[in-house]
Amino acid sequence: VELASRRADIVGMTADLGKYTDLHIFAQAFPERFFQMGMAEQLLMGAAGGMAKEGFVPFATTYAVFASRRAYDFIHQVIAEENLNVKIACALPGLTTGYGPSHTATEDIAIFRGVPNLTIVDPCDALDIQQAVPAIAAHQGPVYMRLLRGRVPLVLDEYDYTFELGKAKLLRDGRDVLVISSGILTMRALEVADALQADSIDVAVLHCPTIKPLDQETIIREASRGGRLVVVAENHSAIGGLGEAVAGTLLRAGVAPSFRQIALPDAFLDAGALPTLHDRYGISADAIAESLKSWL
Repeated sequence: VELASRRADIVGMTADLGKYTDLHIFAQAFPERFFQMGMAEQLLMGAAGGMAKEGFVPFATTYAVFASRRAYDFIHQVIAEENLNVKIACALPGLTTGYGPSHTATEDIAIFRGVPNLTIVDPCDALDIQQAVPAIAAHQGPVYMRLLRGRVPLVLDEYDYTFELGKAKLLRDGRDVLVISSGILTMRALEVADALQADSIDVAVLHCPTIKPLDQETIIREASRGGRLVVVAENHSAIGGLGEAVAGTLLRAGVAPSFRQIALPDAFLDAGALPTLHDRYGISADAIAESLKSWL
């Protein structure tokens, strides 16, 4: 809303999920620039591409599962192939809902990483989102952003952090473990790093809010330092996400640290309460802490 108040070319579009992607706030402020496309994600992406061709900068919102599974062809052929200036902001990435396989987007990054021209962003908290939105709006070309919604926590304000598109940021240093993470797993990594100080385990956290293009230079530099255990933590399937992107980067660079991955399994995940599911699938703070201790 703040960005749209300064830029008349910003429009908001959704597929019947304005309230559930927080776009209803934009609709209330700018009703003449809000477009409700109904339960038709393909139409949403096709129309967003048309808006971009007319000089607008559309922010198209839906759930991550619907963008990646239902509207993929339109994103690939209409938006990405023509390098159109569409910003796709999707709620419920990874395991951020307990509704089961119909709503858990555990493979969205894997689906989109192979699409040419498409930038992928996975913010950590409210500050990250606040700074990422104008950055992706200023970027010329399509962007897929994993969107946290509702009462999003604020954690990065304690770390002298500024979002830069395409850049990873070392939030804290440590001699024993380097955790490379994105999204909500950066929150968890910071929590775990604080907790493990009591066990004299020193954990560094490298936040990678841009999954594509990946900040390979920073990742290689940090992974090459001091013989630390390198752990990639991601709210995504172990297949095709940040972990494999980092592993490929290090392998091509000839950097071979001790390497582990914290990620969701290659499976259809259960429905249930999120805290229970995060424990079950190893991405809660307690589960991450136990994994790190077992690997040292």
